[in-house]
Amino acid sequence: MSTVAQTDGAPGRTQRLIGKGWIQAVALVMLFGFTVMGMLAWRTYSDSMPQPEKVVTESGETVFTTQDITKGQEIFQARGLMEYGTIVGHGGYLGPDFTAQYLRMEALSVEKQLEQAGDANAAESMKTMLRTNRYDAGTGTLVWTDEQVEAYDQAVEYYTNMFGPDAQKNGLKPDLITDKTELEQVTAFFGWTAWASAADRPGKDYSYTNNWPAEPLVGNSPTGDLMIWSVISLIVLIGGIGIMFAVYGRWSAKIGWHSEEAPALSFRQPGEIGLTRSQRVVAWFVFTIAALFVVQTLVGALAEHYRADVLSFFGFDMAKWIPYSLARTWHVQLSLFWTAIGLLAAGLFMTPFIARREPRKQHVLTWVLLIAAAAVVVLSCLAEAASEHGLSWAKGPIFAQQWEYLDLPFLFQVLLTAALFVWVFIIYRAMRGRLKNEHVANMPWLFMFSALAIPAFYAVGMMARTTTHLSVAEFWRFWVVHLWVEDFLELFTTVMVAYFFVLMGVVREKIALGIIYMDIILYSAGGVIGTMHHLYFSGTPVENMAFGAFFSAAEVIPLTFLTVEAWAFMQLGANRQGKEAKPFPHRWAVMYLVAVGFWNFLGAGVFGFLVNLPIVSYYEIGTALTANHAHASMMGVYGFMALGLGMFALRYLIPEDKWPERLAKVSFWSLNIGLAWMCFATLLPLGILQLNEAVGTGYFEARQLTYITNHTNTIIEWGRMPGDLIFILGGALPYLYIAFLGVRNWRHGRTVETFAEDALYEELDTTPKAWKGERAELND
Repeated sequence: MSTVAQTDGAPGRTQRLIGKGWIQAVALVMLFGFTVMGMLAWRTYSDSMPQPEKVVTESGETVFTTQDITKGQEIFQARGLMEYGTIVGHGGYLGPDFTAQYLRMEALSVEKQLEQAGDANAAESMKTMLRTNRYDAGTGTLVWTDEQVEAYDQAVEYYTNMFGPDAQKNGLKPDLITDKTELEQVTAFFGWTAWASAADRPGKDYSYTNNWPAEPLVGNSPTGDLMIWSVISLIVLIGGIGIMFAVYGRWSAKIGWHSEEAPALSFRQPGEIGLTRSQRVVAWFVFTIAALFVVQTLVGALAEHYRADVLSFFGFDMAKWIPYSLARTWHVQLSLFWTAIGLLAAGLFMTPFIARREPRKQHVLTWVLLIAAAAVVVLSCLAEAASEHGLSWAKGPIFAQQWEYLDLPFLFQVLLTAALFVWVFIIYRAMRGRLKNEHVANMPWLFMFSALAIPAFYAVGMMARTTTHLSVAEFWRFWVVHLWVEDFLELFTTVMVAYFFVLMGVVREKIALGIIYMDIILYSAGGVIGTMHHLYFSGTPVENMAFGAFFSAAEVIPLTFLTVEAWAFMQLGANRQGKEAKPFPHRWAVMYLVAVGFWNFLGAGVFGFLVNLPIVSYYEIGTALTANHAHASMMGVYGFMALGLGMFALRYLIPEDKWPERLAKVSFWSLNIGLAWMCFATLLPLGILQLNEAVGTGYFEARQLTYITNHTNTIIEWGRMPGDLIFILGGALPYLYIAFLGVRNWRHGRTVETFAEDALYEELDTTPKAWKGERAELND
């Protein structure tokens, strides 16, 4: 394909294909975003809810220490309680929010004690007592009144029963925690977060958690800041979308997925194209992600069953082996594992086409990476099981479970990060010859930079250790959950998709570069700082909420643009075919990517904005609406991305006469129908009902197991089964079979070591025959 040279660049290199303005815009957006994030990091460390060195009675007797709080936090994670219930709103959705639960029990206990002591206005006295901040920053000492200490002792007794004799009927592993010291430490952790949720910040009339949870007994109600930033978020959304459509209307012919005038194409069919040895190994990667996908759906169905019948699995006592918390741990972890491995596989498969060569022994390194990744997945899941079952030897960085989404023990987190860097090395090893001859602003370097961002931003999660202060850990944890997943994985996929069409000859590299730079600007403008919408109520300063609300609203704008562009995206291949051309072979890969655009707008955009609006989040955090957003965006966006890119590779790995076209169609539509059923028939109505309960009755009540398992909710939960069966039987299992055909035929066909620039297509000569004759005469 021809290139358009710019004025700068080293001699011998392909010149820059994009204007400097795009590069400068990306640099400014990134510089601004991470400068603000740096400021917010400093504020998170310096002004989050304080963790006292010790909590003492009014007479000076120690109730518990900061070491007890930290140890309770470790036990909370290690026993999988963050995948069962929530703390300051974050975690699993079956159990209660332990912050809200402790606060309610404490308020009722203190009020009752005051009434018994003869206080005629016990309710107001209790409210004043809990809102009064008795923390001394100089000594690190927090003073609790005798009534608060008595409430703590009563809470220890309550959690002794909840995690011991009553554990199974609460949806937990029987006798989950029985050690008296551990029970006191877990209660200390809950009590500390409840104290921070009610005690006023110094000089403010709201608590460290911005008056969350909603608890009228202690005077917790939405703050003025929360209301103001909710309104501003709406203004940003409406105004931003208006500006976006104005820009799109003005320059729609020059931006987005549009091909230039170019010769018609004939796409070389999969059987005509040889593959390198490392590309053949990718068949096993795709089979691995398909197998993990099936397992993830099965444990997800098990976790869902606990919400419909908390006591048994069709009469079988599953909680002894795979309790809800473990099923959800695996479900969440595997969703990250298989989608990430899917992107690794796509990168490895595309690299030889981009580099046009394969180094010696590249396939050996690819095998090593696959084995290492599979080992991390299997061993970390087994370690999590040992940790949640409380085995006496399952402790330390090899076994101890961590924060939600980063559940895998620290050792495996390090190994996974190392494996991701090895993946980058494998890609660089193949690309370095091509990189030497390319300007750093062109697509080969963007491919390399976006690949490097994946391990780099996943590694940030190691800042959130099991002993890290809760607010600080939440800050770094969501760099992975939000920045890694929602920004840099999306960036890598954008580069991959753009390169996919460049390699197919559908768009020129210059057009693809414009799309990539535009997406970087649009996603990063809101996505980087928008990370803070996860930390409204985590004990961080109020500016985290202000920046999070403002910029998370801006995240919806690029999603709207992508939806508008989806049709043009889908038509690209067909529009470039000539009458005598061979058909575009990647219909289902493109269909998955179109589905990504749809679910990106619906799941991340509509459902995401709904739960991210501060006033809504105040009442719904930790409810089924959060789960609805998570399923629609995680599966609908990153899951379909991985499956679509896997389908692209499988199309070349499976011989033409064995390609199961009908099965690919069934799998695609079943996955979409099943996901839509999951969201619209179950999660969305459950979330709306739970939000109504939280606003009308109370957040504490809406998070209780008695509400979760009431008659109406149970009927809705059982109503999800048809959708799950369609998703698993019609979608996931057929995809696994298609992946099996890939490994069954992974050695089939011609093996090559180099590729031509136009390896996947050929340009057709569409000049009329009469013109050809005239041209020949002129040449003579």
